Amino acid sequence: MAEQRNFLDIDEVDGATLRAMLDVGARMKRDGGNEVALAGKTLAMVFEKPSTRTRVSFDVAMQSLGGKVVILEPEGSQLGRGETVADTARILSQYVDVIMYRTSSQDNLMEMASAASIPVINGLTDASHPCQIMADVMTYEEVAGPIADRVVAWCGDANNVANSWIHAAVQFGFEFRIASPEGFRPPADILEWAAARNGRISVSGDPVAAVRGADCVVTDTWVSMGDAEADKRRAALTPFRVDAALMAQADSKAVFMHCLPVYRGDEATAEVVDGPQSVIWTEAGNRLHAQKSILLWCLLGDEGLA
Repeated sequence: MAEQRNFLDIDEVDGATLRAMLDVGARMKRDGGNEVALAGKTLAMVFEKPSTRTRVSFDVAMQSLGGKVVILEPEGSQLGRGETVADTARILSQYVDVIMYRTSSQDNLMEMASAASIPVINGLTDASHPCQIMADVMTYEEVAGPIADRVVAWCGDANNVANSWIHAAVQFGFEFRIASPEGFRPPADILEWAAARNGRISVSGDPVAAVRGADCVVTDTWVSMGDAEADKRRAALTPFRVDAALMAQADSKAVFMHCLPVYRGDEATAEVVDGPQSVIWTEAGNRLHAQKSILLWCLLGDEGLA
């Protein structure tokens, strides 16, 4: 039986492999990829949460490498009628070659990976979003050079995306400064994980100090659809909005990132989102190329990254 290479979180893949993935993704974007590398392979995408970028980029990535795609959503599968995640994993393992799973629950992701006999990719959970951060690091290096020893500043809600940035800071060797209000900061276990590996992670309530001299400024959506405490969240997070004055504290060549969707006027102002330092559209486009390299590694191992 082939080795099961899961892509569940950035901290679970060794740094050399992550670097090879980024190099392959960048090369495929620049020179084109192998259109038949995954011929005869099928990807099942299982969605418990809605998606635009993850859905389209994985679909196009798999097809552009010669593979096929099957999409499952709760209303169109037995998951929506109470079938367990583990049973779904066992069944899909009989039909397809790799699973991309997008869910709220990290426990569901781990259940899927444990029960499957084929690779499982984390398309997002409430705890992490590793595929996004692979595209983000790829984007930074494309527009500004190596990310090692640079400074990335996060302002706002330190959510699942911020957690994956912490993992990346350790794996790729850059400093990550987080500015968030109390109650919106990273879990202690992730900070302890980073500290044990000499990660350069800092957390404060001062966005100006976090952004000062930074090479990259990142934020994310404050309020999810249907959030009953939307007004309370906005009140707490408003001092951490990325506006022109805050961006001016960063290095003059700094870039602005946001994984999208963006709500202009909440987490960032329109002049920043649509301004000259913003690389959000390149960032979104690079989801396609990062996803290709993840699929190649999961299905072909080191050979896929050669």
